[in-house]
Amino acid sequence: MSISKILNSLEKSWERDDILLNIKKGLGTDEIVNEFLVKNNRQIKELNSLLRPEDFDLLNQVEKLSNCESKLINEIKNLNYLENNKNHHILHQKNTEPSNRVSFNKISSFMINWSNKFVVIALLTISAIALSKQAWA
Repeated sequence: MSISKILNSLEKSWERDDILLNIKKGLGTDEIVNEFLVKNNRQIKELNSLLRPEDFDLLNQVEKLSNCESKLINEIKNLNYLENNKNHHILHQKNTEPSNRVSFNKISSFMINWSNKFVVIALLTISAIALSKQAWA
């Protein structure tokens, strides 16, 4: 099986909406990841055997990007919490309605979609590199 087919299959198995539902149901991230690994063990092993050292470098970069996005989300969440506390105190003092603000759901949706697209592009790039190197070999 080619890298692109494996990646497409794994992407379908990692449906973000289903993952969010599992999180809302109380499943831990370790449980979710382990379940995914068990269900897709054969494909993951096959993908791992097809990856070259430079592909692992790209995967490390994607992992760093994900960690960076996670930190950004935490910072936004913390800023949002601080802003809410500040606004809460102002509202109690002035007894006025809050101004129109971008909802956190829209920011979260933007981050999820942007992150998802970047990962897909990165994985497709890995696939294209692997296929072009195979064609030249």
